[in-house]
Amino acid sequence: MLPITPAFCFAHARRGFFELVDMEKNAREGKKGKPVSPIAQEAVKPSTRCSRSNAPSTAAALTSGLPRAKRRANPSRRHAWLLRERDTLWRSSEVLKPMNYMLRRWIDFARFIDDGRICLSNNVAERALRGIALGRRYWTFAGSQRGADRAAVMLTLITTARLNDVDPKAWLADVLARLADLPTSRLHELLPWQWKRLREAARPADQQAA
Repeated sequence: MLPITPAFCFAHARRGFFELVDMEKNAREGKKGKPVSPIAQEAVKPSTRCSRSNAPSTAAALTSGLPRAKRRANPSRRHAWLLRERDTLWRSSEVLKPMNYMLRRWIDFARFIDDGRICLSNNVAERALRGIALGRRYWTFAGSQRGADRAAVMLTLITTARLNDVDPKAWLADVLARLADLPTSRLHELLPWQWKRLREAARPADQQAA
């Protein structure tokens, strides 16, 4: 089994900076509110510093045929900026916390530079899990650990179908109808991506063109 390679989320890293520039929150808290940090403001500007890495096309752009040195240039400048600004701060500065969070994990934050498959944030995964989290009270009625395991399996199958742009209801209905009579050697045909490919190949030519 290959070791797990961490790839950290820029959205979570930037959250600490955003909290320090939330003027409305500071106004509500009055004297207890944290002072607005100029460094945090610079970090979250839409087109500069740490925010620049949050553009959806950045990973693809940085890994599309450019030499390794050039692909690393922009993240290296951001890393240098964080180090330079950190050296100017007092140890009690509030902005040190989000800065150190990124700097201590920079290798894992910059992992997307070497592998364009890596997302800059896990926002998509979190949104996919939101429905499950909202319905968590209902999972207490699974009845047993075995029931909970079955629910987890079904949710995994449904999500896998959606990720492959397959209608989960149509896929499950077809799988359940064919599963008992399908030879073991052909079970792979029921995997969502295989199922979709075989269905598309079986469509009439005029429908495929449409």
